[in-house]
This record gives sequence, structure tokens and C-alpha cells, in this order.
Amino acid sequence: MSQGTWKAGERAIAARIGGERVPVTGRSRGDAPDVRHPWLSVEYKHRKNGAYPRWLLEAMDQAEKAAKDDQLPIAILHTANQAHSRDLVVLRLGDFEGWFGVVRDGEEIL
Repeated sequence: MSQGTWKAGERAIAARIGGERVPVTGRSRGDAPDVRHPWLSVEYKHRKNGAYPRWLLEAMDQAEKAAKDDQLPIAILHTANQAHSRDLVVLRLGDFEGWFGVVRDGEEIL
């Protein structure tokens, strides 16, 4: 994957959520997030189309189909013998924005 692709993705997400892309230069793993934001720690991963595991896409599809108008569709990923507090919550960015709103420079954008 070319560097331009994932860098452009990081910039696009940073702009969309009102954050700032943190350049890779000089940072260590876990030292800083990909996108600096007031209340989110964002790690951005770019994959080719269809590169997500099928079971994950199916889990999101099931959650979306079962959700009522006032429900946020999420998938919770659990590993056996692990505390549930370590589970991962997956949701679509558009759903996240629709539920929590989009904040840029202290101003909500609908």
C-alpha cells in the first residue's frame, strides 16, 4: 500500500472529526495516536476493499438489520477467557457521527 493512501486517509479522518493528523516522524509505537483529538485517541487502519474479515462484516450487517430507528448498531468482539471490559466495540463512522454528532472547533456540525 502506498504511503500516500494511508496518509491521505489519516488527513481525511482528522478533518472529518475535527482532529489533527500526527506525523509518523519521530514517534514511537503507542507514543501518540494517528489523529490528535480532544476526547478521542484515534488509531487509523487502511485496508483494501473487502479486506475485513467476513464474520466481522456479517456481525455489523446483523446489528444494522436488527436495529430499530432509535438504536445504534454495534458489534462487540469478545475473546474467550478475557474480561468483558477488554472487549472491542465496532460501529460505522457514519453511525457514530449520527449518534454523537460531529464536533469541530467546538462547534457541532450536523
